[in-house]
Amino acid sequence: MKAKIPHVLVLLFCIIIIAAISTYIVTPGEYVRIEKAGRTVVDPESYHVVDRDTVGIFGILQSIPKGLNEVAYIVFFIFIVGGAFGIIAETGAVDAGIAALTRVLQGREKIIIPAVMLVFSLGGSMLGLAEETLPFIPAMVPLAIALGFDSLTGVAMVLLGAGAGFAGAFMNPFTVGIAQGIADLPLFSGMGFRFVVWLVITSTAIAFVYWYASRIKKNPKLSPVYEDDLKREDKYDWDKFEALKGYHKGVLAVVVIAFIFLIWGVTQRGWFINELSALFLGMGIVAGLVGKLGTEGTAEAFVKGAKNLTMAALIVGVARGILVVLTEGHIIDTVLYSMSTVIRGLPGSFSAFGMYVFQCFLNIIVPSGSGQAALTMPIMAPLSDLAGVTRQTAVLAYQLGDGFTNIWTPTSGYFMAGLGLAGVAWHKWAKWFLPLLAIWFISGGILVVIAQSMQWGPF
Repeated sequence: MKAKIPHVLVLLFCIIIIAAISTYIVTPGEYVRIEKAGRTVVDPESYHVVDRDTVGIFGILQSIPKGLNEVAYIVFFIFIVGGAFGIIAETGAVDAGIAALTRVLQGREKIIIPAVMLVFSLGGSMLGLAEETLPFIPAMVPLAIALGFDSLTGVAMVLLGAGAGFAGAFMNPFTVGIAQGIADLPLFSGMGFRFVVWLVITSTAIAFVYWYASRIKKNPKLSPVYEDDLKREDKYDWDKFEALKGYHKGVLAVVVIAFIFLIWGVTQRGWFINELSALFLGMGIVAGLVGKLGTEGTAEAFVKGAKNLTMAALIVGVARGILVVLTEGHIIDTVLYSMSTVIRGLPGSFSAFGMYVFQCFLNIIVPSGSGQAALTMPIMAPLSDLAGVTRQTAVLAYQLGDGFTNIWTPTSGYFMAGLGLAGVAWHKWAKWFLPLLAIWFISGGILVVIAQSMQWGPF
């Protein structure tokens, strides 16, 4: 009899329990936080044992509402995005637009995969796009299905595209910029080799998705989500499908204009979740009126769309509860200290590879690029000096370690929200993504060793 995979909320709750148990076993410790260049970082020489602060049953239960409070901005962003796209879906514009695009791409469907992934990869590499990609997922999934692929292909074009760019970034201000600043390296130095890293990671991702989508196009039953896609409400019956009308074009124009504002706001104004939430709320309202839903119809469609994403919002809060427990139990700094001690004893390229492996595992616990940079680089920078590793290589080890598991670990809030928006179960994505994750992990290790072997600098 085939074992049934537990619900993702059950899995996350079990991880919270394990984290709470660890507060009774692992020696609690902390680093002293100091201000440096306007940022809060840890003093690498300040680790000390602190009094044990265990997390009991009530603490486990409290971790979930605390987690929801800490990521409330993402939770409500999910509801607003869901509501806005619920309005757009209700107008029929998405259906009509996808039908028209499908006819145009008849026989050339697969060219959309590298094109879309390349765009998102550049966004992840240069702008650090992560949460900002979520609004694109509800549009790309039904498009992929309509073109003869599946929902995994649709969400992969967005998450893997942006994830590859984020991991192999050559000028991401939230990862490369912060890490280099902490390591006292010139901002965005080493651009040439970083571009090679980005090219390797992005090309691998595109090739993997293209290969997979080609197989699904030939035999849809090979898809892990084949049965799920058959049950989706956003499938299409082209024979009964109405033609693209004037008001449909108006709604799609509203969406395009909103995305143009999104790009402008992120690149020129530093917009983040609050601004994007306002943008998509406005987009939904205008689209509902242009799409002839009226005020009542627009409101009802918004509620329906938001309701469909309730579980996605809950997953984000429960995942954050893991970090709440580890933080309140003073366990994260102890893990960091223990791993850094092991790495310090390794020579040359092994030290660089050890840093890389450490960052990969740490990212499962701390899936925040800027947060992980502030936590580890003050330790990894001086540690690299002691181990004979260039600081530029140490930054690369952090960058790749931080990026690869962002779209695999269930503690990554925006990633879990993306799967929720796509209607794809985490365990199916995790199994499907595992081969590429292994390829990325090996490629990253090779790139880190190459960087160390050529004494990549300036220092």
